[in-house]
Amino acid sequence: MGENKEMPNGWTKALFEDLLDYIQPTKFIVESTEYDDKYKIPVLTAGKSFIIGHTNETNGIFNEIPVIIFDDFTTATKFVNFPFKVKSSAMKILSPVGKLVNIKYVFGYMQTLRINADTHKRYWISHYSQLPIPVPPLPEQHRIVAKIEELFSSLDKGIESLKTAQQQLKVYRQAVLKWAVEGRLTNENVKEGELPEGWKWVKLKVVADITSSKRIFQHEYVSSGIPFYRTKEIKELSEGQPLSVDLFISEAKYNEIKSRFPIPKKGDVLLSAVGTIGVSYVIKDNKPFYFKDGNLMWLKDLKGISPLFLSHGLTYFIRNKKGAKTSGSAYNALTIETMKDFDFPLPSLKEQHLIVAEIESRLSVCDKIEESIEESLKQSEALRQSILKKAFDGKLVPQDPNDEPASVLLDRIKAEREKSKLETPPRRQAGQIKAKKAKS
Repeated sequence: MGENKEMPNGWTKALFEDLLDYIQPTKFIVESTEYDDKYKIPVLTAGKSFIIGHTNETNGIFNEIPVIIFDDFTTATKFVNFPFKVKSSAMKILSPVGKLVNIKYVFGYMQTLRINADTHKRYWISHYSQLPIPVPPLPEQHRIVAKIEELFSSLDKGIESLKTAQQQLKVYRQAVLKWAVEGRLTNENVKEGELPEGWKWVKLKVVADITSSKRIFQHEYVSSGIPFYRTKEIKELSEGQPLSVDLFISEAKYNEIKSRFPIPKKGDVLLSAVGTIGVSYVIKDNKPFYFKDGNLMWLKDLKGISPLFLSHGLTYFIRNKKGAKTSGSAYNALTIETMKDFDFPLPSLKEQHLIVAEIESRLSVCDKIEESIEESLKQSEALRQSILKKAFDGKLVPQDPNDEPASVLLDRIKAEREKSKLETPPRRQAGQIKAKKAKS
């Protein structure tokens, strides 16, 4: 809600520190990181991961809920309404100063704030607690929270459906590749475990020369020049993403290699061999580039096999751990020697072209659906922010002229807080005392 906007009738402004006390998390920090899902108490962080594990510790559990946990360095927030422990001291636990504070309303408003947290400092005392927050009458706060929860619930169901569709697309993409290498895209009556008539199994070394690049040493990298690809760049190329090349070799070095050794060319296939294995890319033009030996396997001089059919087939077999032997038990690396003896199904070249056309037609439809889903997810986030904006501009629910004005509510909150300080001084007063010292 902008500083210069007119406040709705009955509304007023407060500071976050008028509504929230902070509690240092030190006594609630988990002692052991030996987490297990069978344990009952969640260990929290205010970041995206939120619940980072579960502990069986019984001491130092925070029970005075609900509260907001606040990352003191990034200003990320989470609403918590269950007992918990925390990961580290890099947060504040924010609790309402009294029973008249609607903490869900306060948390909702926090979701509209965008704080530049580039400076490495603790933000709650120095900055965030001093920010203004629009305060409507308490009954209106309850109406706003209820309406937000109602709308967000519907929105979340829609988002869940979109994400389910995304997962189904991934399954379908894999199914298309499976049907392709089994011959089911071009042969309707293929028996399980058998190849279609006219197909045969061949070793990869029969249809491709499998090699790698000549080694480039670290001191030979330069800041600009001929792009130097690793798995990351091949993944970007294969997914049609913008390239983020950050390694180069000089044109002189490239020309030296070119004069002595073969270089990658249009129609060759590159295959990730380390880390994220099975990412396959067919080189589409003869623009100069080079690549890291060991990271990428190079299949060149193809004989009787379409590069796109080979690429799609390798992607399916390796990602699904079918047929490929690796240098480790966890399928984390491929070697040239094992790939040479890799068994690969081979139809006629004509049928390969038909299969590739069918694959790309189906995957193209998947791409368009994926784009539509991504756009819908972006729109859902925009809608979420629009709901929050309307809520805190006073436009989401009707005002009631009979509601007690928020200015009177703030006076009551202040009186309740002062009374609470006299009755229970220790912990929450400490937060207020420290805040005042920090200001002075």
